[in-house]
Amino acid sequence: MHKPSGLSTHRGWDDSDDALLQRVRDEVNAYVYPIHRIDRGASGIVLFALDKEAARAFTDAWMSGEADKRYLAITRGHPAEHTLLDHPIPKAPGEDRVEARTEIWLRETFGRYALVEARPHTGRLHQIRRHLKHLSCPLIGDVRYGKGEHNRIFRTEHGLHRLALHATKLSVPHPDGGLLVVDCLLADDLAAAIASCRRAYAVG
Repeated sequence: MHKPSGLSTHRGWDDSDDALLQRVRDEVNAYVYPIHRIDRGASGIVLFALDKEAARAFTDAWMSGEADKRYLAITRGHPAEHTLLDHPIPKAPGEDRVEARTEIWLRETFGRYALVEARPHTGRLHQIRRHLKHLSCPLIGDVRYGKGEHNRIFRTEHGLHRLALHATKLSVPHPDGGLLVVDCLLADDLAAAIASCRRAYAVG
C-alpha cells in the first residue's frame, strides 16, 4: 500500500484513531498483517500480508536482511556519491547503542540541497533521519533532527509541508518463491517540491 504522509501505520502508535492498518482492513474487508512500518511523516510503500503464514515468511525475510528497501529523500547538504554508514544509534533515548547501517547515494543536487537514495540495512527507529543528521545532511521537513530554517524555506518557496522522505521501492522474497518487487511513484507534493527545486536552481 502507498501510505500518505501524516498517517500512522498502526492505530495507537501516536494516539491517533486513524491509521493505514485500519484503512486497509476496511478496504479488503479482512484481517491483514503489517510486515513493517514507516514514519508517520514519510510516504510510500508499506507491505501487508493476508494470512499468518505469509506474514511469518515475510517477517523472517525482513529479520534476516533479505528485504531491500529504498527511499528517496531531500537533504540540506550534499553527501558523498556513495556512503555505507555504519553508525550505532540508541533504540530509544537513554538506551544502549545498537548496530545501524544505511547505504546512501547522491542522485541529484539543487544548489545547497540534494536528492538522495537511502537503503537501510537495519531497521532502527528514525534510522535514515538520524544517519543523515550524523552526516551533517539533515532531512528537509524533519522537525526533530533537521534544521528549522531550511524546513521553512521548503514550506514557503517549494510548497512542501512535511517530511521529505518516500519509500519508493521494495524487494523481498515471496513465500511462494521468486521475488516480490514493488515500486511506488513519488507522492505528488514531494514530486512538485523536487520540480520546484530544479527550476529554482537551474543553471543557465
